[in-house]
Amino acid sequence: MAGFKALKGQGDFPTLFMAFLYFDMSFMVWTMLGPLSTEIAEALAKNGFMITAGQKATLLSLPILSGAILRILLGFLVDKIGAKKSALIAQSVVIGSLALAYMQGDSITYNQLLLVAFGLGFAGASFAVALPQAGQWYPPKLQGVVLGVAGAGNIGVVLDFIFAPKIAEHWGWSAVFGVGAAAAILVWFAYLFLAKDAPKEVYTPRPKKVSDYLKLLGDKDTWWFNLFYAVSFGGFVGFAGYMKVYLMSTYQVDMKAFGLDILGEPNVKVVAGYFGALTIFAGAVLRPIGGAVADKIGGVKSLYIFFGVVSSLAVVIAVAKLPFWLAIVVLFLIMANLGMANGAVFQLVPQRFGKDIGIMTGIIGCAGGLGGTALIKTLGWSKGAFDGYMAGFLIFAVVVIVAIAGISFVKTRWRTTWGANAGGMI
Repeated sequence: MAGFKALKGQGDFPTLFMAFLYFDMSFMVWTMLGPLSTEIAEALAKNGFMITAGQKATLLSLPILSGAILRILLGFLVDKIGAKKSALIAQSVVIGSLALAYMQGDSITYNQLLLVAFGLGFAGASFAVALPQAGQWYPPKLQGVVLGVAGAGNIGVVLDFIFAPKIAEHWGWSAVFGVGAAAAILVWFAYLFLAKDAPKEVYTPRPKKVSDYLKLLGDKDTWWFNLFYAVSFGGFVGFAGYMKVYLMSTYQVDMKAFGLDILGEPNVKVVAGYFGALTIFAGAVLRPIGGAVADKIGGVKSLYIFFGVVSSLAVVIAVAKLPFWLAIVVLFLIMANLGMANGAVFQLVPQRFGKDIGIMTGIIGCAGGLGGTALIKTLGWSKGAFDGYMAGFLIFAVVVIVAIAGISFVKTRWRTTWGANAGGMI
């Protein structure tokens, strides 16, 4: 609470609030295809297009992939024209993509959906705009709480899974995109009038150059952090995007029975959305807890714990035929530990790359998006090749174990070099 009280009289609250709202809206529409995957597949089937597991994985992973790459591009744009103009341009592309899906409706083609998916990547890239714009208004001592407030917008992905299936049930899947477009337009105008770029007397920009990125890409620690975030954030956003597909193809009968007997909800797609939201909620809200744990015991030890739990549970869900309720518990714990691992990674990054945190946020954020893309494609491949997800979860578990081995490889060097003077727990 002390951190929030310290914001009083500092910076620009309307800009901070709009950064949060923009980020929340962006995260919501970025992952919108995931909770609607079943409804979209049914619409395509009516038009004679039977989508394969691989094609569905491509569709769901494309926003994650384009969002990862666009984070770096939007970072350059922020330096060139400012955060506010960059945000309005990116939001305009997102609104156009949502409107295309809404207007095409059930007549939409797979290729048009791919175009929509690419456009939604601009929403995922909002990370590179909203956080810098909020942070520019506040002094260094308040960056943690400010970026925590702005970054809390990732809760938007939970809203998708709660509301999108229910809206689709009553008005059709395309209505979800219509509602999303209308909400995005409202946020666009609110952002136009309320958000402001920090004046030069408050923040002096240091424009990033390509050479700055190349220099950091030549540092081996950059690649270790890329690996760790590709696992933590990539795992979180990858499972979030694919969660409904997994639940519908693995536990449809159980969810239908549970929905009728316990929730009084006959629509299994809505039930899948609720349980998807529950698991994703864990990862979304526990990220700050992971950062706090890392502050207390060190980022390295925290990642050992979080990654250790994730790898063990990924093996369990891969090889054991779990009952529905236990699978939800395991998925909840996997997502919770991935969310906390996100916080632990970014407890370490500022200590290693404090002077280049803006650039590193873009690079590592891109790696996280690429990790999510790879996970979705791996799960889709596993389903298509083996009609199940054992191989996909085992591959993910192996990658997590590789990350754990990487932590063991670098921990001594980190603690005896830059970590010795970092000022925080390593």
